[in-house]
Amino acid sequence: MRLIKEIDDIRAAVDEARRGGERVVLVPTMGALHRAHVLLFERAREVGDLVVATIFVNPAQFGPDEDLDAYPRRLESDIEKAGAAGVDYLFCPTPETVYSDGFSTFIEVGGLGENLCGQSRPGHFRGVATVVLKLFNMVRPDAAIFGLKDFQQFAVIKRLVRDLNMEIELVGVEIMREPDGLAVSSRNGYLNARERESASVVPASLEAASHLFTKGERSSEKLISEVKKYIEKEGSAVVDYISVCDADSLKDIDIIESRALLAIAVKIGRTRLIDNVVLEG
Repeated sequence: MRLIKEIDDIRAAVDEARRGGERVVLVPTMGALHRAHVLLFERAREVGDLVVATIFVNPAQFGPDEDLDAYPRRLESDIEKAGAAGVDYLFCPTPETVYSDGFSTFIEVGGLGENLCGQSRPGHFRGVATVVLKLFNMVRPDAAIFGLKDFQQFAVIKRLVRDLNMEIELVGVEIMREPDGLAVSSRNGYLNARERESASVVPASLEAASHLFTKGERSSEKLISEVKKYIEKEGSAVVDYISVCDADSLKDIDIIESRALLAIAVKIGRTRLIDNVVLEG
């Protein structure tokens, strides 16, 4: 695996691979790699020939009271994990490379970024859309891989690609979970032992609502009530949002008539965890 920091160098490597008939797949990350990232890299290898992973902690998607400075940065460990997982090129641009002096152009994806995390993290998806578009333009991949724990992010990026007529195949990879059901995430590392135990209430609440759905319940209010019932059992858990929305538009719905998303954001101590489940059938 080769570590690259300059745009011209990653473009040259990708252009050479493409001249050889290889299909280029991009996996954007913010580093602190874990087992779920490895799953994304493995999926990328199935989708194409040359796998490019990026590590860039994007300041544009962090709010003023969020954890940009505290976000884990473990480049040496990340290099080892990416190489072992079969990544061909690890692209790690600096903030100055991504956002040059005087940078003032941002991408807004209307609608999809306004509900769910968009309500409590204003400007977040503007930052996400902007950096993803920039990475797409830097690497010029044929396909890109994203985890569906960040379902709303994936929806925003799909709309971005569609609206701007970009010829990039997007592949979503299902959530990887810990033995107790908690979605694998770098943020789990912020939890102390007691908080980590408490965090299992997040997937448990979604599982309870999903079970209610399979028994025929289609009322969003009742499904949300079921989630709240579980969350309220854990005193250290504070709900940011619980929402049942259309899986395509991400608009809240009262009755589930087609494919829906049950999404949740909960704070355990100072750590904000997100999770979701798709309800259909």
